[in-house]
Amino acid sequence: MTLPTRSLEIERKYDVDDSTPLPDWTALPGVVAVDEPEHRELDARYLDTADGALARALTALRRRTGGPDAGWHIKQSTPEGKHETHWPLEVEEDGGVGGDADPATTGAEADPVVPAAILDALSGVAEPPFAVIARIRNARTAYALRDADGGLVAEFVDDHVAAADPRRGVETRWREWELELGPAAPADEAGRSALFAAADALVAAAGGRVSPSGSKLARALDV
Repeated sequence: MTLPTRSLEIERKYDVDDSTPLPDWTALPGVVAVDEPEHRELDARYLDTADGALARALTALRRRTGGPDAGWHIKQSTPEGKHETHWPLEVEEDGGVGGDADPATTGAEADPVVPAAILDALSGVAEPPFAVIARIRNARTAYALRDADGGLVAEFVDDHVAAADPRRGVETRWREWELELGPAAPADEAGRSALFAAADALVAAAGGRVSPSGSKLARALDV
């Protein structure tokens, strides 16, 4: 059986224009170095039931290819951050319920099979069938922000997003930034708040602003 990993995402999202320049992230408290950029091509399909059971439970289900965490993800929004459970793509070998197991090779309209392990994890929250409610492709450039000991204070990503809502027949494009705290980030709430406040100021000085949207999915669906 393919076992999942679990994590808590604490992040801030920013809306920026295509021409917005990158800030100097070494101005953040505790950050002394920024790693070389890493480019990633991400392609995600988000699924829900016909009546939106996952959305009502503040939960998102996606299958994503590309990047270091390709696989299946369940994300649940909570006041302290997003609790994420991640399975690698090998979990699909365990069976499941849905459409085609490999939508990348069968066309944009094919819905992926939801593996049995994910169905079990969602039991009591939502029951199949699940269908694709959005496809989000993202040209991402990622930067690791490190402290004096080389610890990861945060990961900053510069995203160029193309999203499709198949039910409305709407496609949208935008650029956004995300700053996600890492293991070397402040462990206390006051320290985290100070770091994000400093990041907000750097982004504002560059011409960006804190995003009112909580996720790419919400923006793609205009909710």
